[in-house]
Amino acid sequence: MVEETNNNLKARLKKFTFKALKATVKGVIFYVVYFVLWITFLAQAAAIFPGLQQMIETFVTVYIVLIILGELTSGTIYQFFFDAAKSLFMIGYLILSLNGGKLGIAVQNVNLVVDIRIFLTIVTLLSLLGLAKAILQAINFMSERAEYTQIQPVGA
Repeated sequence: MVEETNNNLKARLKKFTFKALKATVKGVIFYVVYFVLWITFLAQAAAIFPGLQQMIETFVTVYIVLIILGELTSGTIYQFFFDAAKSLFMIGYLILSLNGGKLGIAVQNVNLVVDIRIFLTIVTLLSLLGLAKAILQAINFMSERAEYTQIQPVGA
């Protein structure tokens, strides 16, 4: 009995270690992609738009945390909650940080307004698709876990 418990504990520890390693690798890959994009494209835009760097870094930090939590809880129903949270976070954060799709900057006597509502709409729709996927996966997960019992007829 003690040996069986030790084997079960070792299997759980091995499984959790693999999940933690996988979550770490995903988080590092996501951060490397962000870092490469920042150096190549976004650093020049940060000079024009004040606060862009802080906005993007906050988004990346929260998104990486949700990725790691989702990976650590894989195999449970909580994984789908974190997937849904990622989708909702992306929608909410982009709408709030991009002021509903209109970005404006004043350079000396010229006001420049950029309308990115189409981009925001596309990203919102894709995030809603991710939210629907997470909900459907959670329903599928729960239906696979459900036990089917045979219903006894009344009076039998």
